[in-house]
Amino acid sequence: MFRSLRWSVGKKIPAILISSFILIQGVLIQQAQAQAPEGAEYFKVCSACHTIGKGKLVGPDLMGVNDRHPQDWMIKFIRNSQAMVQAGDPVAVKLFEENNKIPMPPNNLTDEQILAVLDYIKNYNPAAAEAPAVPAETAAPAEGKPYVFMEETTHPWANFRLTVIASLILIALALADLFVTKMIKARFVHIIIILISAAIIAEVTYEEAKGLGRQQFYEPDQPIAFSHYIHAGQNKIDCKYCHSTVTQSKHAGFPSPQLCMNCHFVVRKGTHSGTAEIEKIYKALETGKSIEWVKVHNMPDHVYFNHAQHVAAGKVDCIDCHGDVARMDRIQQVNNLGMGWCIECHRTREVQFNDNGFYASYTKLHEELKSGARTKVTVDDIGGTNCSKCHY
Repeated sequence: MFRSLRWSVGKKIPAILISSFILIQGVLIQQAQAQAPEGAEYFKVCSACHTIGKGKLVGPDLMGVNDRHPQDWMIKFIRNSQAMVQAGDPVAVKLFEENNKIPMPPNNLTDEQILAVLDYIKNYNPAAAEAPAVPAETAAPAEGKPYVFMEETTHPWANFRLTVIASLILIALALADLFVTKMIKARFVHIIIILISAAIIAEVTYEEAKGLGRQQFYEPDQPIAFSHYIHAGQNKIDCKYCHSTVTQSKHAGFPSPQLCMNCHFVVRKGTHSGTAEIEKIYKALETGKSIEWVKVHNMPDHVYFNHAQHVAAGKVDCIDCHGDVARMDRIQQVNNLGMGWCIECHRTREVQFNDNGFYASYTKLHEELKSGARTKVTVDDIGGTNCSKCHY
């Protein structure tokens, strides 16, 4: 009876292996298609930074973009432009530099969804479409206008999860045939299926683990619609006025409502938001409750970072890590702040030894600079890539 059952099941194992793979791939494709709205809907997000035929906004005018670049190149660029910039693609680098080095966040759009956007741009009818525009709260004069980021992109975890499940099913079926049904005589087929599936699971696990604690393009809502563009950009308020502990503490700190009142005791109405947002400051003072600002730039718990070390001793400009905040309405983390990013900076950044008392004790390096034995000192030269400097 067992041999009969094994033969019956065994005859179906190859078909089950193939059918399972096709079925799971079909589910992934259906999921992507089910989530794909029309190109016009997707372009509503793009319209924060681009127009079609109305001139440059934050990024270039997209009228005729289908004729300027190959379709395959545009698909890769739209999905992850920064990956292409970092890989040295000459066209991507040129576009990045021409547009003030403002990063376009990556996304998990499928090829079909990106093609739908490109098709919408190609066949754009201004008479039938709503004119894309920056929201009223972020509208500004053409010169020096703020740039608006896309919402934080979600990681395609659902697709990764289905890929892992598919791989586990294939491993299970391969093992069942290898040790029980033994329909496929060539053992190398089972081994190949198991190894490939295990490699896929390992790759997915690695990518997911690598992303833990990373928040590039994180752009949370804040309790008050505070605009850095208006305060740091238009009104030229120094970063250190609000983040007053940045030169003395590990943390840059948040401004208190009392500090805000230095200006808003007089300024009771905003240009775009009216009195609604400023009234929240007064309410915080009346109730004695702190304004619960959401921290945007976060480091993993095992990483030590000190603002004073970088700003006061290292003379690092805020813009180097945080981007051009004077042109942001709502703050976004533009750099990934990963270990590789930090190490690259430490290996290339020159330490300002002259007139900097913090480095007075490095007598040997000072002597080498004076004698001409060395022309510069990098952070790496003073232990900036030592593991214990950042991990404790």
